[in-house]
Amino acid sequence: MSRLARMVGSAARVACLICALTAPSLAASTDFDRCRAGSVDACYDAIRRSPSDPSLLSALGDALMRANRPADALRTYQRVATLAPNTPGIASKISAVEAKLSAKRPSGNASRTTVADAASGKRYSNAAPETQSH
Repeated sequence: MSRLARMVGSAARVACLICALTAPSLAASTDFDRCRAGSVDACYDAIRRSPSDPSLLSALGDALMRANRPADALRTYQRVATLAPNTPGIASKISAVEAKLSAKRPSGNASRTTVADAASGKRYSNAAPETQSH
């Protein structure tokens, strides 16, 4: 009878060990699924478990784009390109984000200063009048 109890006890320990080993991977796959669905927080959770996984990083970049954070998405896509340069579609994602960012940027400081101000030589300052040198 004691031999049977030892066998059952060791079988229970093995089952617990298997559960403990598979639980993080199940949580990671759940986070990966939520990440692919568009949850930025789930992507960050999954990346904490596997920081160098190009598929997770690419999914994070996609989620960041859906969250209208193209600058963060660009950094993430560039990290994917560094880790796995042969990742399919990563170059096109980087190009698309760069095009979107360049379309948002204003062209120079033309909106701040007018041509008349530049021609008159007039300068503006926030300093107190007694400290202005011009």
